[in-house]
Amino acid sequence: MRWLRNVSRGGPLALFLALAAVPAAAAHVRILAPAEGARLDAMNPTELIYEVEPGPRGEHVHVYVDGKEVGILRQLKGSHALQPLLPGQRTVCIKVVNKAHVPIGVEQCVRVEVE
Repeated sequence: MRWLRNVSRGGPLALFLALAAVPAAAAHVRILAPAEGARLDAMNPTELIYEVEPGPRGEHVHVYVDGKEVGILRQLKGSHALQPLLPGQRTVCIKVVNKAHVPIGVEQCVRVEVE
């Protein structure tokens, strides 16, 4: 906070320039569950636990299973119940999208085995 006090002595313009120079948090997606390679039960819903930092270009996130959109998440941290998945190897992804629902390139995917 000392830097803020020193910058504020330079007036409003100096304060604005100092705050503008602070980098925004880097955009990222973290899927906390299920883990990569997890074995899931085809008869039960799967709890997807995640946290997201959309960055300056992102607005919200979409959920995909095997490339098909299955949900829209408006919260940046939490859980989402996926409908029971078909048996076999599946890929679950969370992608950050903009207001037009277009992916911006920030995503994470996990491969799971559904039995």
